[in-house]
Amino acid sequence: MDIFVPDIYAQSIYTIDYKKLKKRGIKCLLFDLNNTLASYEVEYPDDKLREKMFELEKNFRVVIVSNSNKNRLRPFKEKLNLDTSFSSKKPSTKKLKKIINLFNLKDTEVAFIGDSLLTDIWGGNKMNFTTILVNPISEEEPFLVRIARHFERKIIKKLNKKGILFKGEYYE
Repeated sequence: MDIFVPDIYAQSIYTIDYKKLKKRGIKCLLFDLNNTLASYEVEYPDDKLREKMFELEKNFRVVIVSNSNKNRLRPFKEKLNLDTSFSSKKPSTKKLKKIINLFNLKDTEVAFIGDSLLTDIWGGNKMNFTTILVNPISEEEPFLVRIARHFERKIIKKLNKKGILFKGEYYE
């Protein structure tokens, strides 16, 4: 069960204390796309997201890591001018390993930020990254994601009983 426990739980990407991450030695931020940076129905990044990514790029290497295809990520890659990893098959670590090797990073220098325990947090924890869970942006999700959320709720319930993770109780 520990593999599903995030190091940090924040309301959104906008409430994370990035200065603390920098002080902890984090050099690279990996962001999930769907329901972390934008809802599924959003095709292009909005101004608020563009500003946030521009600000973060001053202090970190920023990469979008998604299970979505290249066409889904293309507008975000182009409009945000960020590196992306599409069809990543999270929680598989294959593409995550490629990223840290490509940018010559140590696992302790990477934070993975996402809305899913079953893909983002699990994948990040398998790599020994700092993992940050954020709430999903929207409740509107594809069918297969809704099925995964069912299992995620069961995991959260078990972690809740152990006094480890409580939905809506944020921590750093």
